[in-house]
Amino acid sequence: MTDSSATHTEVSAPPDNIQLFLGFLLLGLTGFGGVLPLARSMLVEKKRWLTGAQFTELLGLCQFLPGGNVINLSVAVGMEFRGLRGALCALLGLICAPTAIVIGLGVMYTRFQNEPHVQQVFAGLAAAAAGLLLSTGIKMLLPLWRKWLALAVVAICLGAIAWLHLPLLPTMLALAALSILLAWRKSL
Repeated sequence: MTDSSATHTEVSAPPDNIQLFLGFLLLGLTGFGGVLPLARSMLVEKKRWLTGAQFTELLGLCQFLPGGNVINLSVAVGMEFRGLRGALCALLGLICAPTAIVIGLGVMYTRFQNEPHVQQVFAGLAAAAAGLLLSTGIKMLLPLWRKWLALAVVAICLGAIAWLHLPLLPTMLALAALSILLAWRKSL
């Protein structure tokens, strides 16, 4: 029986390099333009390589690293299970198919960019990506339910970036320090 809850705690056997490559290859193919929601689904709910809490913690760390969050996540997951080779397998699996697809789409878009149907397809893809991102955000908030301090930090972050238009990096650094302080004080 598959448990798709946000607090899922059972994990399966660690993946080998081929499983990492194929898992992230499928993720790169199916989650084109909106991989984060599908990454959580694959890693936590389907493959059960990570728990919901492990995914949230690992993603939080990856968000502070330079580069794309899911790229960083693939490297971190690969490193966690199979070291440098695992990181390379996961990264290559994630980026090789989308790279080929982007090149092909770029060639086609250059030729057909003024066609109304092409413009409608891209508008639909943008809407689907926004919906997937919102869904993942909600799933990531579920483990924080009844953790009022953590939810307050999330709300402050959202308000600072989305409504006050404060810069992302200074906001995240300040809130990371605040989160560490709050966790430390709570543990006393």
